[in-house]
Amino acid sequence: MYTPSREVLKKYADVLVNFALGGGKGIKKGEVVRVSASESSKPLFLAVHNAIVDAGGHVMSHYAPDDEQGDKRRNESFTRYFYEHAAPHQLDYFPAKYLRGVVEEMDHSMYIVADKDPHALKGVDPKKIMRRGVALKPYKDWQHEKEWKGKFTWTIALYGTPAMAKEAGLSEKEYWNQIIKACFLDHKNPIAKWKEVYKQIETYRRKLNALAPKTERLHAVGPDMDLWVKLGEKRNWLAGSGRNIPSFEIFTSPDWRGTNGWIRFNQPLYRYSNKITGIELWFKNGLVVKSKAKTNEKLLKEMIATKGANRIGEYSLTDRRHSRITKFMAETLFDENMGGRFGNTHLALGMSYRDTYAGDVSKLTTKQAEALGYNDSSVHTDIISTTRRTVTAHLKDGKTKVIYKDGAFVL
Repeated sequence: MYTPSREVLKKYADVLVNFALGGGKGIKKGEVVRVSASESSKPLFLAVHNAIVDAGGHVMSHYAPDDEQGDKRRNESFTRYFYEHAAPHQLDYFPAKYLRGVVEEMDHSMYIVADKDPHALKGVDPKKIMRRGVALKPYKDWQHEKEWKGKFTWTIALYGTPAMAKEAGLSEKEYWNQIIKACFLDHKNPIAKWKEVYKQIETYRRKLNALAPKTERLHAVGPDMDLWVKLGEKRNWLAGSGRNIPSFEIFTSPDWRGTNGWIRFNQPLYRYSNKITGIELWFKNGLVVKSKAKTNEKLLKEMIATKGANRIGEYSLTDRRHSRITKFMAETLFDENMGGRFGNTHLALGMSYRDTYAGDVSKLTTKQAEALGYNDSSVHTDIISTTRRTVTAHLKDGKTKVIYKDGAFVL
């Protein structure tokens, strides 16, 4: 089993604690960080724990056993056991006082992805998984409300496991080489490199935001798509916030009501410990009117049937010049930031990011957000395409401007 060196782990933890959290500024003395991790990620968990202590922060640990599929005689997954045996009242249970206290107590949240078994929930009734997600939605809402007030930040990172490397068709060392390169852990000062790259990305984000008030719709055309997306009023493009490490994307949450056309995704979706391949979606007036997949289509359709999950919540583009990720990683966090030949586009079904509002999001009411075409849902599922595409902004004055072509922004 491959374990990265102590130097790599220390650099990784430094990036997460002293750069990613705090929106690129790191944590402050006395702040509380909730670190969620499983047993497989122990080496990084320990490094992060120590980095928080060294920065003068407090650790609120949420450390859990690994999930594995097991068998009927030896069920290794407590999550799987829950879904297979929980009664309806247990699926709907929401520990409101506890989770409200967690949100109030923490200043930052870090989640370390590390799957011992990427298929731990294979065969579990998707209705139960979606039902549980709906029950827990207020916890997400409370975090978002605190984030919009500028009092909370979060980040997600990946710790590679043998099973994840195998799923991606890579050796453990090859898999970790992608993580190391993507997070600039091969640099003497990774944080300085991150700031340099984010400065480059910021030039395109500013140009997109300068164009946003003039833009009516975006048209993405390529071998796998002919999709119209309405940008919406008072929209900003976001990037480089430290949410997700790595992250090279520039994204927005468009007006869901103006999505029309079709898109095919050449990358598989790993969601709810299942693999969905060959996803195709057709939109009409903002709604998914047809969907199909080569594998796990039932799970895809059950997800789309969840309230608000038949609408677009995010549209994103990654420039191949910024990302050093060149391999499929079988994990959305990395695959949605892939560089490669044509960069990538991904869209999310479900919840919108209200902080893409071009104004004070803390004062944006739910009614106002709905009027602007922001979507709400317990689901936010990113689906990825890395095939060639051209994205053209159709402006309100009738003119057009190509903003992205062959994997790069051309503003």
